[in-house]
Amino acid sequence: MRKSVLGTAGTAFGTACVTVLALGLGTAPATAAPPAAAQSSGWEPAPSAPWDVPAGERCAFAVHGEPIVDEVVSRELPPPAQGVTRTAYKGDLVIRVTNKESGAHYDADVSGTALVDAYASGAQFWRVLGPVLVGVGEGSLARGLYVVDGAYTIDIGPTGTKTVAGPAVRTDSVCARIG
Repeated sequence: MRKSVLGTAGTAFGTACVTVLALGLGTAPATAAPPAAAQSSGWEPAPSAPWDVPAGERCAFAVHGEPIVDEVVSRELPPPAQGVTRTAYKGDLVIRVTNKESGAHYDADVSGTALVDAYASGAQFWRVLGPVLVGVGEGSLARGLYVVDGAYTIDIGPTGTKTVAGPAVRTDSVCARIG
């Protein structure tokens, strides 16, 4: 597992652990005890809850995701503009993604870091370093579920369309791994 390191405030891509939740799989956060570092540094726990996606929405088969390691914390930062919230996330996150039909699974280490701007329209803009789990219905990647890794951005439109772009982007299809 990769340990996330919070960069300096001036880095181009900021800091945050990007979880599956905010990338369109639609689950509510679970509760967990905050890591000791979070309690003393202003970071708050931001755990992920298990989730399910029906067949055809991301993969050809129904998928279940569940965190097996979740040390994610978040911190609200000053907003860059009116009507925009900025949140940083960081911490280790491993999601077990399971094909509900066959039982095949893959443990996705998605311990990336990012800075997330959320707009009143529902749009979001992510600056990301490292791996995150991205569910795509429409966007720059084909419909699917991916571990996206590298240095990149994710632009999520108000309707959920996702555009992944950047100088160093690698994708790994989780649907292909467990299909």
